[in-house]
Amino acid sequence: MSARRNPARDQVAIVGLGRSPYARDRQGCTPGSLVSEACVNALRDAGLGAADIDGICGSMVSAQWVQAALGIPGVAWFANPQAVIGNQITAAVAAVSSGMADTVLVYHHAYRLPWASRSAAKDPMRKRATLGVADARSWWGTGHNDTGPNSLYGAPAYAAWAGRYLHDYGYTRETLGLVAINSRTNAARNPNAVYTEPLTMEAYLAGRMVRDPLSVYDMDIPIDGADAFVITTTERARDLPRPSVLIHAATLGHTDYGSEEQLRDLDHAGQMVVVDRLWAKSELTLADVDVLYPYEGFSNIALSWIENVGYCGRGEGGAFVADHWVEAEQRIMIHGRIPVNTHGGSLSEGGTQGAGHLYEACLQLRGDAGPRQVDGAAVALVTPGGYYFNSQGILLRSDT
Repeated sequence: MSARRNPARDQVAIVGLGRSPYARDRQGCTPGSLVSEACVNALRDAGLGAADIDGICGSMVSAQWVQAALGIPGVAWFANPQAVIGNQITAAVAAVSSGMADTVLVYHHAYRLPWASRSAAKDPMRKRATLGVADARSWWGTGHNDTGPNSLYGAPAYAAWAGRYLHDYGYTRETLGLVAINSRTNAARNPNAVYTEPLTMEAYLAGRMVRDPLSVYDMDIPIDGADAFVITTTERARDLPRPSVLIHAATLGHTDYGSEEQLRDLDHAGQMVVVDRLWAKSELTLADVDVLYPYEGFSNIALSWIENVGYCGRGEGGAFVADHWVEAEQRIMIHGRIPVNTHGGSLSEGGTQGAGHLYEACLQLRGDAGPRQVDGAAVALVTPGGYYFNSQGILLRSDT
């Protein structure tokens, strides 16, 4: 693909990080309380106050509610795009680089509802939160009402495509297991991760099957938690106390027939659109990447991202991961130097639709990842989303 315009390249930066710590069963919280906590922490991290924010962008909890909760006096731009996190990031980059806003507060939350966990199903407040709510797909205007066990919505669709991947390329469930074990190994050094105990291949294969071939270890972990980011111009960022993380390139991607049951095949997915545009917008190459964050809300998604960003060819992701598996460390190290999902990802830190991946990438580029810190990490590749309607790519670099 020919070079793409990218006037925002390195002109917009992430200057503040905030989080409401992840939990499997946090009592007394609401989506609003989680988002408020994360946003306050992000503002403090950036050394800014409510009056410094003139743009708000997040999913689910409305921008107006967040503005009122934080006492932000006035905003010139706001948006509430759907998850996953790349939607918020690309919107905020566009707003800041165009001058619609100078400093944008971005947020995303995860909240367990009764269908997601047994403990949530016993919580009266969480039960009430789902009363009268239509099927999620109907919110998007497609008219579907297809979340039942025989549908191809969500997990059943990814299970079907995981089975297709294993069948077509001759892999077994052990291939998916390496992705899950890698995430669990890395989570052991992350105090924010909800699952940190070691995971062996034997335990993985014995895990409760949810939708063949995906077991409980292949699906992201329902949690309560939120992440927030403060985004502003690179020029202003350099006057703020924290090291800046530059947004070098960011893009979204849909392909034709981009829904679960209509996807043509694994050669025609949103990931291909993302990767073509991302590299065309970039002055960086895959060889520059120091830390990799492929989304693995379902374990097979990570294998496809590894293929599509350029590490190997179609169907070679399973073999590539096996070839770059460090048995003594029980994790993936690409070319012996590039770790994958250093925080534990969706499968062990917690399922936040890519927000946790972005947060960890920023920590690494700021040098703030503690025992997980990768020496000399200067470029991060974050690929949130999956095959269908939410594929995204973000290239970040440290401002040094």
